[in-house]
Amino acid sequence: MSKYVLIPDSFKGSLSSGDICRIASAEILRLEPSAEICAIPVADGGEGTVDAFLAAVGGRRIAAPCTGPYGEPMTAHYALLPDGTAVVEMAAAAGLPLVGDARDPEKTTTYGVGQLMAHALSHGAARLVLGLGGSATNDGGCGAAAALGAEFLDAQGRPFVPVGGTLTRIAHIRTEALRRTLGAVPVTVMCDIDNPLCGPEGAAAVFGPQKGADAAMVARLDAGLYHLAQVLARDLGAEVLTLPGGGAAGGFGAGAAAFFGGTLRMGIDTVLDTADFDRRCRGARLVITGEGHLDSQSLRGKTVIGVARRARVLGIPVAALVGGCETALDAVYAAGVSGVFPINPAPCTLAEARQHSEKNLRFTVENLLRFMAALEK
Repeated sequence: MSKYVLIPDSFKGSLSSGDICRIASAEILRLEPSAEICAIPVADGGEGTVDAFLAAVGGRRIAAPCTGPYGEPMTAHYALLPDGTAVVEMAAAAGLPLVGDARDPEKTTTYGVGQLMAHALSHGAARLVLGLGGSATNDGGCGAAAALGAEFLDAQGRPFVPVGGTLTRIAHIRTEALRRTLGAVPVTVMCDIDNPLCGPEGAAAVFGPQKGADAAMVARLDAGLYHLAQVLARDLGAEVLTLPGGGAAGGFGAGAAAFFGGTLRMGIDTVLDTADFDRRCRGARLVITGEGHLDSQSLRGKTVIGVARRARVLGIPVAALVGGCETALDAVYAAGVSGVFPINPAPCTLAEARQHSEKNLRFTVENLLRFMAALEK
């Protein structure tokens, strides 16, 4: 009996990682009815991260009351995994889809994200995994920190909850109550970008426009984050101004490190560890991974490369199923990918590819397995 490990990222706008696992599993079992399949859907920390972890390792989907990006009451969900890990995706309470066309990163807050974290802690979470992605905010994570007990004081000593447009009002930060709430629970932050907090490559400049910021607002937001970094260094001893990934999710990467002692890690590394990838790969004939487009950006630690590096250590071949790819792939092969298989059998537009993605994926999986079977005869 052959064993296959399926651990793909999504083909953005076409197939989710869960869809790919479902389609590939069905095709493998059609050709090898006795095959053992271990499916580990992947998400990058944005929308869908909670569901991906639940599908990969099981657990419970927990509903919790919280506030949305503009402080409106809502209910969101997080995952509580069997080992006591709580997975919170910030998009659930502070994501762009929640604001629709009313985008204003000077007014949106991550307060609801902190409420979800607090709910998880009160229900026995032994570890927190925080997914950063798809945010509508630029508050440096101050809202979430406030929900967990941090106090932000203005020059007159008055407490307030900062948002992107009021970060420059912060005169002092107190975190004693936050420390008591968080205790010794470790926080891992899924972060797949390395942008710094401020400057031309920072949170406001790069991501602010997609959240509704014009050039003048970008400058104000950047100044606010710079001021926050100065106060964090003075009051908390946290130097986050040049932290790689600090600019993620409107500066939440920096805030998570400073307020929660969070460790910023590539999303795929977090998934592999949480899903116990090494153990689940034992005895596998093949690891099948994939992403929508394989290129030089993938080498910075995206799903295919992260999986390949771990599987190479285990001595297991890796097939990467992709929507498209560059042709210069020497570095991809050096990372541990055994072969790259674009699923589109003929040149086509992206719109055409999306229409036939399921059929083309089935076709590619069948041909991959038929070829492997022929080699083993």
